[in-house]
Amino acid sequence: MPITIHPEFTKYQSDLSGFIENFDTSGILFGDGKRNKIKLFELGGRPINIKSFKVPNLVNQIAYKFFRKSKARRSYEYANILLQNGIGTPQPIAFEEHFSPIGLQHSYYISEHLDAELTFRELVEIPNFPDHDNILRQFVRFCFELHEKGIEFLDHSPGNTLIKKVSESQYAFFLVDLNRMEFHTLDFDQRMKNLSRLTPKKEMVKVMANEYAKLSDWSEAEIFEKMWFYTNDFQVKFHNKIKMKKMLKFWK
Repeated sequence: MPITIHPEFTKYQSDLSGFIENFDTSGILFGDGKRNKIKLFELGGRPINIKSFKVPNLVNQIAYKFFRKSKARRSYEYANILLQNGIGTPQPIAFEEHFSPIGLQHSYYISEHLDAELTFRELVEIPNFPDHDNILRQFVRFCFELHEKGIEFLDHSPGNTLIKKVSESQYAFFLVDLNRMEFHTLDFDQRMKNLSRLTPKKEMVKVMANEYAKLSDWSEAEIFEKMWFYTNDFQVKFHNKIKMKKMLKFWK
């Protein structure tokens, strides 16, 4: 499939196609590249990144060709939907898919590369992070805005929100890793469950419940009870999954 480019970047079609064509031998690797590989390039004097999704298994190759949109295409389309709704995410630039007669092989998502001061992960791992309480409360307001606009970010985990300081006390939030989203009216349980993967720390959940209550019609007590329930449920399943992987690795 030919490369699909955002209208603002069509003049760079040759450059973008060249980056993808020479992806394996050019660009600067960003991250460990164990699953999907991200590389940095420069486009018109600005940094961009290209995410190369790993080749899917056979079943998904067929599914992505005939029944479902690829992760690259979803990332591009969802980024545009977020921006249309006033939600921060790096500027989407393009996506490209390569198909065999059987199904999807390689796919690429190109976006602006955003240098952020931190991700939500730092708030979880560094309790005395400067301005911790203020950042956390602003993040909760960002999450509430997502929910109010009917955006369910299914990969809402600590590393998938970039945080930039925009003034002495104000922060901006940008979602990344966008290929799993749903758009619909969220009920109370769906909202609370959507926040369950962010932190296992009870003191942080208390602050989050307090701030969410200020913005909604639900009480702080019921918000905390439900949010903490889903947080515990996620943590139990997460650690059981790790134990299972270790056991399977041991018996190989």
